[in-house]
Amino acid sequence: MKARVIIGRIALVLLATLLLVLSATLAYGVVLDYQSRGLVTEGVTVAGTDLSGMTEAEARAAIEEAVSTPMLRPVTVSGIDGQSWTLEPDGIVTIDVDAMIDAAYAPRRSATLAKRLSSHLAEVALPADVRPVYSVDKDAIAQWVALKATEVNRKPVNAKRKVVKYHFKITPEVYGARVDQAESVDAIANTLSAEAALGTDSRSIALAVDEIKPKITTKKFKAAIIVSLNQCKIRLYKGDKLVKTYRCAPGRPAFPTPTGEFKVVTKLKNAPWINPGSDWAKNMPASIPPGPYNPMGVRKIGINYAGVFMHGIPPSEFGSIGTHASHGCMRMMPSDVADLFDRVKIGTPVYIKY
Repeated sequence: MKARVIIGRIALVLLATLLLVLSATLAYGVVLDYQSRGLVTEGVTVAGTDLSGMTEAEARAAIEEAVSTPMLRPVTVSGIDGQSWTLEPDGIVTIDVDAMIDAAYAPRRSATLAKRLSSHLAEVALPADVRPVYSVDKDAIAQWVALKATEVNRKPVNAKRKVVKYHFKITPEVYGARVDQAESVDAIANTLSAEAALGTDSRSIALAVDEIKPKITTKKFKAAIIVSLNQCKIRLYKGDKLVKTYRCAPGRPAFPTPTGEFKVVTKLKNAPWINPGSDWAKNMPASIPPGPYNPMGVRKIGINYAGVFMHGIPPSEFGSIGTHASHGCMRMMPSDVADLFDRVKIGTPVYIKY
């Protein structure tokens, strides 16, 4: 009986002691909870920065450094031909530090007292990864892009080929440019996002620019002919490169070869000569069949000027080459006109000048 009484007393003492320890521990936890009520709980981070145990002022400074500073760094935006501008995010990007502070304190505020006490006493964190809270004004970006587009946009310029004395000078084409403003705005907005700003040290982007091809490029300048009446020469060019020079016999003073810009419109082989009905041909037959003794030989290249050809000649007129001897055409040696015949096409430009 006595032993039972002793055991009972010991149990009461132990229970009292346990209750005392629990009360003290609970009281300690409550004190800790009260003392840390203005601090961020353990395990809270923002953009990789640990805010654990920070006061509101300390957390604000940490958020400014971890989020605001990198997101508000200037961005270099490039255009074309070495153009570049500096875009200041301030005024376009708005960072809500207060919202991030609230998110940092949210684990404490949402936790029950029991959960907070458990966290304090068992040193168990109440983790939270605070996401950057911000907004990007795409309208402001659009206004900025529209302004820069006026410096980038340009119309294409066609390549030009002109005759300088007896050769060609080609001015190359210039490609046009047009800023794709919608795509550029989206790209800049993405660059200004927290994910981009906090994920890399690079703060540069190029405007989205579409290239506009001119209608006429240097590749379109193929074969062309320059006839020098003074020099009695026909020059064949490809682009601005001289391919071959042929001697010829242009029109005599009474029957001058026309000058100006023309093009090849006919290419005839072994064609009969038809009397044009001119005074100089009134004693000639109505036609002469094709062959080497035909007045125009076996090849003739017609231009868009009635009755004017670059053509071959019979052997009896070989000596006229290099003089002004024709009735307006450009006589050529048979081998030369045959060579030229194979090198030109319908539409080949022909420039005839003194």
